[in-house]
Amino acid sequence: MNILFNPDINRMSNAQLCRLYMDEFVKSKERKWMLDGEAYYVVDNPEIMNRRMYRYEENHVTGKAERVEDTVKPNNKRAHGFLHILVEDKVNYLLSKPYTLSCDGSDEYLTLLQNTLGKKFQQKRLMKLGVDASNGGISWLHPYIDEDGVFRTMIIKPSQGIPLWRDNDHEEMDGFIWFYDVDVIEGKEQKTVTKVEYWLPEGVAYYISDSQGEGWDLRLDAERYLNASGDDGEIMEHFMVGTAPGSWGRVPFIAFKNNDYELPDLKFIKTLVDGYDKSRSDVANLLDEVRSIVYALKGYGGNDLGQFMRELSYFRAISLDEDGSADTLNSSVDITAAKDDFETLKKDIYDMGQGVDKNSDKLGNSPSGIALKFIYSGLDLKCNRMENAFKDGMEQLFWFVNRYLELTGSGSHYEKEVDITYNRDIAINESQAITDCQNSKGIISDETIVKNHPWTEDAAEELERLKKEQKEAEEELSAMFPEREPEGGEGGDKE
Repeated sequence: MNILFNPDINRMSNAQLCRLYMDEFVKSKERKWMLDGEAYYVVDNPEIMNRRMYRYEENHVTGKAERVEDTVKPNNKRAHGFLHILVEDKVNYLLSKPYTLSCDGSDEYLTLLQNTLGKKFQQKRLMKLGVDASNGGISWLHPYIDEDGVFRTMIIKPSQGIPLWRDNDHEEMDGFIWFYDVDVIEGKEQKTVTKVEYWLPEGVAYYISDSQGEGWDLRLDAERYLNASGDDGEIMEHFMVGTAPGSWGRVPFIAFKNNDYELPDLKFIKTLVDGYDKSRSDVANLLDEVRSIVYALKGYGGNDLGQFMRELSYFRAISLDEDGSADTLNSSVDITAAKDDFETLKKDIYDMGQGVDKNSDKLGNSPSGIALKFIYSGLDLKCNRMENAFKDGMEQLFWFVNRYLELTGSGSHYEKEVDITYNRDIAINESQAITDCQNSKGIISDETIVKNHPWTEDAAEELERLKKEQKEAEEELSAMFPEREPEGGEGGDKE
C-alpha cells in the first residue's frame, strides 16, 4: 500500500483522517504480510496450524453429500522455522558486531553522539530493528525526549504504524499514525481500547476508541489533555524543554527498510515453506494411518466383527468357511520419493531466501576462503540491500541527535558528516586467515593486518597493546644491556 499524503484530505478533521487511513491500512495486503511475517518468525505458520481435515457425509434430509470436519482422521501440524533461521542468520551476520562510526577531526562530537545513543541502541535496538524489518518489510524507530530531558528511542511494530509519505521514493513524511491496543479497567470490568497518535512535524494529537467494526469512532484521549497547551486544542508539543514546549520540526519516526521495495523476507519463500509444512504433515498423517491394519475377510464364519477381533486377540486364530480367507491391506509410503521432495523444497527455500544451509555438503570440513565467499554470496547480496537502507535510517537518527544536542546547549553539529561501517560477522577459514596475515607482514601496514586477524575484537585496543608490549620489551632490553660511558667521562680524551 502506497499512502501519499493528500492535502485535500486534510480538510477533514484529524480524527476523520486517521480513521480513513487506518481503515485502508488494516485491510491492506502489506499489513497481512507484516502479521504473517511475525507469525512465521515464531514458527506459528498459519497455513498449516489452521489446517483442518474434512470428509463428505450424506445429508439424510436433502440426500446430498455435504462436507463436514473430520476430527478423527490424523491431522499432524508440522510447522518449520525456516524464516526464523534465515532472519536470525541475516541479522546476526550484518548487525551483531558493533558498528564503527567515523567523522574527520571530530572525535569529541563522536563521543557526544555515541553517549547520546547509548550502548543499548547498538547492543539491542539495532538488531531488533533488523528482525522487524526482515519480517515486516520496514521497521520504525521513534526518537523522543523523556520527562527527565534524556534522549531515548522506541521501536514501533511495523503493523502498528502508518507513514503519510510526501514522495514516491518514501524518503520524507508529512505525518505518521501510530495505533495500538491497551487493556483498561473501567469499574469492575476489563476491556480493550485502541489508542491512536497522529504525529506531525509541529506536534501530536492523541485519540482513543473503544468501538470496533463499521462506524467506529475516535475521540480525544482525555488523559493526555488534562494539562494541554496546544494552540488549537488538539495538537500538543512533542516534548518539554524545561517548562517550555518544543517540537522536532520533523515527524519523529524513522524508517529502517528491509530493502528498497520494503518487501519482507517471507514474500520470497512463503509458498515453499507452506509446501514443506504440508508435505511433512501429510507423511506423518499417512504413517499414523498405516499403523492400523485393515482386514479383508472372505467366508468368515461369524456375523459379528467384534467377535472376530476378540477371537483374533485371544486365540490368535479365527474360524473361516471352507472357501474363506483373511488378508491384510496395508498402505505403503514411498519414503524415498517423500525424502527427495523434502530435500528439493529445503534447497529451494535456502536458494530463494538467499540463506546458508549449514547442513549442506558444500560446507564440508574447513572450506577454503574462496568456497566460503561463494557459499555466502547470496546472504551478502541480501545484506547489501538492508545495509544501504539502514545507513539511510541512521543518517535520519543522527539528525534527531543533533537536534537534541542543539536544544540542550551542546552546539550545532548538523554540518558534520558521520560515516557508519557495519562490521559483518563473516565466516572464515581461521588457519588460512592467520597465514595470510603472517605473509602480509612488510607488505601492508600492521594496522591493516591487525584489523583482519581473526582473533582481533577491537583493532584500536589491540594496536595499543602491541605498542605497550613493544615499549616494555625495549625497556627490558635496555636494562639488560645498559649503554657504557666512553673512557674519560663526558670530556672525552684524557689530558
